[in-house]
Amino acid sequence: MVDLLIKNGLAVTMDKECRIIPDATIAIDDGRIKSVKRGRGGGVKAEEVIDAHGKIVMPGLVCAHTHLYGMLLRGAPLKLEPPTDFSQILQRVWWPMDEAMGKEDAYASALVSCLEFLKTGTTFFADTFSGPNAITGVLDRISAAVEQSGIRGAIAFEATERHSRAEGAKGMRENERFIKKLKKARARRVMGMVSLHASFTVSDELITWGRDIASRHKVPLTIHASEGLADVHHNYEKHGKRTIERMKEVGLLASDVVLAHCVHVNEEELEIIKKTGAKVAHNPMSNMLNAVGVAPVQKMLKMGIPVGLGNDGYIFDGFENIRAAFLIHKVAGRDPRVISPREVLEMATIRGAELYGLGNELGSLEPGKLADLIIINPSTAPTPVTPESVLGHLVNTVDGDDVETTMVEGNLLMHERKILSMDEGEVVNVSRRAAKKLWQKLGATKK
Repeated sequence: MVDLLIKNGLAVTMDKECRIIPDATIAIDDGRIKSVKRGRGGGVKAEEVIDAHGKIVMPGLVCAHTHLYGMLLRGAPLKLEPPTDFSQILQRVWWPMDEAMGKEDAYASALVSCLEFLKTGTTFFADTFSGPNAITGVLDRISAAVEQSGIRGAIAFEATERHSRAEGAKGMRENERFIKKLKKARARRVMGMVSLHASFTVSDELITWGRDIASRHKVPLTIHASEGLADVHHNYEKHGKRTIERMKEVGLLASDVVLAHCVHVNEEELEIIKKTGAKVAHNPMSNMLNAVGVAPVQKMLKMGIPVGLGNDGYIFDGFENIRAAFLIHKVAGRDPRVISPREVLEMATIRGAELYGLGNELGSLEPGKLADLIIINPSTAPTPVTPESVLGHLVNTVDGDDVETTMVEGNLLMHERKILSMDEGEVVNVSRRAAKKLWQKLGATKK
């Protein structure tokens, strides 16, 4: 007897062979996948059975880099001179928002972001929060929202010295405090990590401090790297080195480091990333929005650099990000052969899990792994969904709205499009109230 059987589905395992199993039966017990087989399950009995006939079963998506608080900026009618480059976007949009954020804003944004994730099939995300006026204790509020939603996340405070050295120190202490708290509590679905904003807003000393915390507590470390040209120019002017070169010389880079973006990196820097074992979180839709350029992901993949897929706080539907990653490199390289459906789906599942040291637990449908999975109903697909066509459909046809069931650790969070872990209406109300006040602070709307 097992807790749950999912029968008759088309299983896209995302394992090493990317096996696609028609008429699959997936047995789940005690929060983990017990077996993934073709057929009726060999007479295995279960407490609950889900018939996935005509549907796709796959691992939950992994968002390798996000800013949950970005959700509160969605549609904001900001009254400002349109930014002309990424540096101005930071100065005119994101940094004023950072300074306006409070702890309850962080909670509200995390709550509605988690709702959006579970509705569209993302079961694990890595988030960094930035707010100089809401540092100590803010990760507890974000964690509370994640716990309430039922999904899984890695969260950290984005330490920066944009205003002062003291600000950076306070952010780093918040990261370590939260990491210690989670370890003491033996938290299951929320993990801590170390976050540094970007090399152009942090000193060598803060980088070294973050590196030490990550090493001592054995947690991932993430930093924005060469997202815009300002990062490269800053490092040239102040340190005489390119961004990745400086990170290497300071001793930051290792296999537990996730570099967000890496748009403006050259061949030598890619070699450094490869040799140090560092990994990359690719954010194609955000890169397009901010007009910073196209990361050389195809080169990274050819070199064996692990690449995951993130949203950078922009569009939370993982399937939209999958499609963007599939397309942007073709047009940038003027080569339709660049990036296959399998490669981009790996970036959104198993590779994303590997970025955060979770490849043995998440990212594929395999016996022993946690039962974090989704069921997709492709009923509106205009052509047959078969083992031969399913990868193409996942990249070119499926949207987040087609996700019918979302499960984390064997627990149903959404089933048949009904949210089970949260009160959707109340979450939206909490988010809208927080956004209204935030927009007033930013001068976008009147009181």
